[in-house]
Amino acid sequence: MGSDFSDLRQEYRHVPLLEQEAHADPVEQFKDWFGQAVDYGVPLPNAMALATVAKDGKPTLRFVLLKDVSDRGFSFYTHSVSVKGRQIADNPDVALVFYWTQMHRQVRIEGRAYLFAGEEADAYFDTRPYDSRVAVWVADQSVEVDSREYLEDRLAGLTEQYAGDPVPRPATWVGYRVVPDSVEFWQGRESRLHDRLLYTREDGGWKIARLAP
Repeated sequence: MGSDFSDLRQEYRHVPLLEQEAHADPVEQFKDWFGQAVDYGVPLPNAMALATVAKDGKPTLRFVLLKDVSDRGFSFYTHSVSVKGRQIADNPDVALVFYWTQMHRQVRIEGRAYLFAGEEADAYFDTRPYDSRVAVWVADQSVEVDSREYLEDRLAGLTEQYAGDPVPRPATWVGYRVVPDSVEFWQGRESRLHDRLLYTREDGGWKIARLAP
């Protein structure tokens, strides 16, 4: 028996998103919205859906955590041998989505992901909690394992092995920076007449266009 969700409706009542008030640069607009999400108390405002594409053209989607945003792009860390890492190696075209429910806001980003490692990845890896640094050595991300007990036993053995000593970053634990080609900001509005501003690269700068809801 199916489920009917047609009555799950909520009116959107938030401030408008107007061209004359938006930043000319989408990264600055994102930083502004992200800061507001933090101040608003949105849980995990840096959680973002990451879409990649397999060799056969099938899309794959999962959530990762944004760790840095600058004029260089949107950065996150993961394993290069994971499904997403392998798919990015085959096709660096990706998409990101942020959704801040309490504020009725969504940000969609499309661009290309570039791998980085070395000192930058080392520096962030060293800021992670000690147990998290040990845990990345348990197994390559996404590989099939026999049981939960296997993972726990591996973690216990590695914890004993390092015994509080510095934990090196695995060569496969890397960062990716998504350089955007387009960024869309969506603000829920009354009567479903939502605000949508799309930034696209044009002549070395950014063009802003309003989209119909």
